[in-house]
Amino acid sequence: MKYAGRLAAAAIAGVLSLAACGTDNNNGGTDTASAPAASNAGDGGLSGTINAAGSSAQANAIAEWKKSFQTSNPGVSINYQPSGSGAGVQSFIQGTIAFAGSDSALKDDAGEPAKADARCKTGKAINLPMVIGPVAVVYNLAGVDNLQLSPQTIGDIFSSKITKWDDAAIKKDNPDAKLPSTPIQAFHRSDESGTSDNFTKFLKATAGWPYEPAKAFPAEAKGQGAKGSDGIAQAVKGAEGGISYVELSFAENSGLSKAKVANGAGEFVELTPESAGKTVEAAEVKGTGNDLKLSIDYTTKAAGAYPIVLVTYEITCEKGLSAEDSKLVKSFLTYTASDAGQSALTQLGYAPLPASLVAKVRTAVEAIA
Repeated sequence: MKYAGRLAAAAIAGVLSLAACGTDNNNGGTDTASAPAASNAGDGGLSGTINAAGSSAQANAIAEWKKSFQTSNPGVSINYQPSGSGAGVQSFIQGTIAFAGSDSALKDDAGEPAKADARCKTGKAINLPMVIGPVAVVYNLAGVDNLQLSPQTIGDIFSSKITKWDDAAIKKDNPDAKLPSTPIQAFHRSDESGTSDNFTKFLKATAGWPYEPAKAFPAEAKGQGAKGSDGIAQAVKGAEGGISYVELSFAENSGLSKAKVANGAGEFVELTPESAGKTVEAAEVKGTGNDLKLSIDYTTKAAGAYPIVLVTYEITCEKGLSAEDSKLVKSFLTYTASDAGQSALTQLGYAPLPASLVAKVRTAVEAIA
């Protein structure tokens, strides 16, 4: 795909850079000795179906992992529905799926941890970070390349305060660009989405966003809705003057232009796995035990850091799944957290987990019973 070609020269450097980004230390290096290869993801005798749903941001990662895992475990069927983070979490709480993919951890203010624990019955629900998904600000504006946008400008666009591409604020961010008076068509996720949650957290932290961050994009901000990451990418691609936010993998697959975004130091930064990794390295683990909920600093001033990133979690029961689900989920997540599983991400527009974090994820997965 297009993204793989662009990264060909930088892939190795990107992997090494991101592997060095730890939540507790920056010693670098990937713990290859502890990571099972794809062929060891199962015992060859596994059979059954894993039902899962949630984040559409990780849909491309799941598809690649599914292909590799099922090759090694032909008796296993993985049914993942990219219904959106909010829908995935609710399905998990209701007990209809074995794990949920969510671009934000279970929310205390919504009572989700307690509800998920109740679903697990004999154990706790745990947030397992598995995919780093940089969020691109994508646009469709003929004749305008290398667009630069400050957080304040982005916030004003998505709150409908800026409605024309030649607005003074956009001109200030792009003093050398020839900006047309084309109306701005701002698209947002119509479904509940962890991508919206992370994007609005970024705006709240950096641009005085007047609404509370949430998986549901605020109706008061107006704009146009589109369902799922693929729906967003297609909507922008088909709309002259369109702009939205979507994961890097979908932006690349759709051939959309990506804006440089200013970080906390005012530096306009191009989105790459390496620049996103510089923000992820500042993340802290806020969960306890095997719950690995992270806190991301959207106002980072690190040189070369791209500030809009999300981490997709696989949410499941540490204990409390059925015997069959427990065995299958543990085996699948063992593979996704392995070197083989993580290294597959770089060619899909994602970034692998930092070395120290992936070690914690492997420990947590091992505790699933």
